[in-house]
Amino acid sequence: MDRDALAAPSRSAPDRLLSVLAAFDHAHAALTLSDISRRAGLSLTTAHRLVGALTEWGALERDASGVYHVGLRLWEVAALAPRGLALRQVALPFLEDLYEATHENVQLAVRDGSEVVYTEWLSGRSAVGVHIRVGARWPLHVTGVGLALLAHCGSEAQEAYCAQPLTAYTSHTITDPVRLRRALAEVRRSGVAVSSRQVTDDALSVAAPVRGPDGAVAAAVSVVVPYADAQVPTLTPAVRLAARGISRALGWRPESRGE
Repeated sequence: MDRDALAAPSRSAPDRLLSVLAAFDHAHAALTLSDISRRAGLSLTTAHRLVGALTEWGALERDASGVYHVGLRLWEVAALAPRGLALRQVALPFLEDLYEATHENVQLAVRDGSEVVYTEWLSGRSAVGVHIRVGARWPLHVTGVGLALLAHCGSEAQEAYCAQPLTAYTSHTITDPVRLRRALAEVRRSGVAVSSRQVTDDALSVAAPVRGPDGAVAAAVSVVVPYADAQVPTLTPAVRLAARGISRALGWRPESRGE
């Protein structure tokens, strides 16, 4: 009998298959079979069988040195996600306009549980450095896009988030649930979220929610600038204009759906 089945009988076949894919992330984009076995918590025999099936289907690709990478077939499937490539294609012209207006980091993100996932990022050579790339995840409370998304999710989800430990990245990160609730209320009042030096000490972001056809918040757009040069009143109209443009392109109509 398979050693994995004896060691972890509760793990189903789909769970083990998904654990192979989950072994890959931004820090581990290229893995050997042994790496996959270890990171997925599977025996080498099981990992070999599952990796073979995924490679045959195209979810994984093996290079000449025997190292595995995520395959193009997964990219093709992921492109069908309405909150992924489809959203990016609709949003890109507005993100490009926002970049041309600011020449700073411009980002588009969606919420996935208690995290924000970045689906697009535009940056210039002189823009402030950020720890962001497409597909990156961050806790909702530390970024502008995350605050914009958290502020517009259900009250139960907000309370559950505020009740959990809030990770600090700088001395300015909001880790007090009372402060976080106040910040979220301000986002709903003003229509924009400002995250100041919460991820790094030198950056500030201004974000606004993007709405879908039903008026529900589907994503958020932001611009990240050096904290020392930040002019929030100047950035706010540009960010809100980009968010409104994307919302309209998605089918939202403010005359029939309230902000």
